[in-house]
Amino acid sequence: MTGVPASAAGGTGRRAPGGKLGAAAVNQASLWNIANILTMVRLVLVPAFVVLLLQDGGYDPAWRAWAWAAFAVAMITDVFDGHLARTYNLVTDFGKIADPIADKAIMAAGLICLSGLGDLPWWVTGVILFRELGITLMRFWVIRHGVIPASRGGKMKTLAQGTAVGMYVLALTGPLATLRWWVMALAVVLTVVTGLDYVRQAIVLRRRGLAEERAARAAEAARSSQASQTAPEPPR
Repeated sequence: MTGVPASAAGGTGRRAPGGKLGAAAVNQASLWNIANILTMVRLVLVPAFVVLLLQDGGYDPAWRAWAWAAFAVAMITDVFDGHLARTYNLVTDFGKIADPIADKAIMAAGLICLSGLGDLPWWVTGVILFRELGITLMRFWVIRHGVIPASRGGKMKTLAQGTAVGMYVLALTGPLATLRWWVMALAVVLTVVTGLDYVRQAIVLRRRGLAEERAARAAEAARSSQASQTAPEPPR
């Protein structure tokens, strides 16, 4: 999750007081900064995770443990790249695009593979993927009116989804296998509830934005009308 145009690539700045990078360093932030590198690592881990999970038909406990490790690393890098990008002002256009793609790619890969192996009902995968795709498209729909911020519920949803998918990737038995069902149920509930809340926020945001645009046009028309009425008449 990173952020300065790639044309500013190259330099490494000195730290400003307080451990943050100063303005000069921000202007020199490179596409190849640590936050972007972590995002790219997460993208590379997606096919690696799929290959590991599907080895030997997808039911070998050892291979699934390796797949879980790849999935866990991807989830951890998601936390750190965002923190680093915000803390050190490393937000780039690449990061803005690649970070959400990497997040959704690893989650979608896990859900689809688990459903394909018969470990997870397809309707669960469908609900989660439909929500994620729908909310992403909705954010673009209202982006000219403003940005819908990530909510606490959304963060809880992401944590629940990651925990549940990770537990399903592992070859768990007994009480842990039962527990993962409840964790996934919680993830589905949070997915639906937070999705509906985002829809509500989007509708409110769009209505407010349209109202402000109409008010701005009316004010501009009033100023133009007043200017035309007060303009001096040309000499005869």
